[in-house]
Amino acid sequence: MSTLTVRNLDDDLKLRLRVRAAQHGRSMEAEVRAILRESLAGEGRQRGLGTWIHERFAGLGLDELELPPRTERPRVVDFGE
Repeated sequence: MSTLTVRNLDDDLKLRLRVRAAQHGRSMEAEVRAILRESLAGEGRQRGLGTWIHERFAGLGLDELELPPRTERPRVVDFGE
């Protein structure tokens, strides 16, 4: 394991970190590790827009919505050319 020292941290930022750590029941050090882990977890793997949208809205139960049947054919877009 490595050690990282962060200097010149704003007092407001440190206070917000302390509050966030308390809300999650962790020490400030453990909270920083969790923040870094979460923010860097997706790096290195390619994700498409569809995957991003699915992950972003997955917990809302939108996959259970019933879509109305399409009764009209899609229209051609007129760009005024």
